[in-house]
Amino acid sequence: MEINEINKQAIHDVLITDIQRRLFKQYNARTDKFNPNDEDYDRTQSMLVDSILHINTISDVNDIVIEYGDLFQEDDYGKTRVFTLDGTLNYIFSLLVKQTELLKCKC
Repeated sequence: MEINEINKQAIHDVLITDIQRRLFKQYNARTDKFNPNDEDYDRTQSMLVDSILHINTISDVNDIVIEYGDLFQEDDYGKTRVFTLDGTLNYIFSLLVKQTELLKCKC
């Protein structure tokens, strides 16, 4: 399913924010101390953002979710379900709903 141009930016924003948060959490758990100059972490962040900025379809989003699948836990949307197209759609919808709720609270 193609993502409309007007929706891409919102999807990019929520995906980048959520997966970066998950990556940071995993990185901190692994190293016990965050090093903002870590090249591996920086390279991973750059590749993540670049991948997300090039999505055009829900299948592309699903590919990214599968690629970064180790960042998802069992309690996150049911780990096995998030890797299906339906699961990816539900994941994206939940991120967009959370973002909408956050924006509502700021008003």
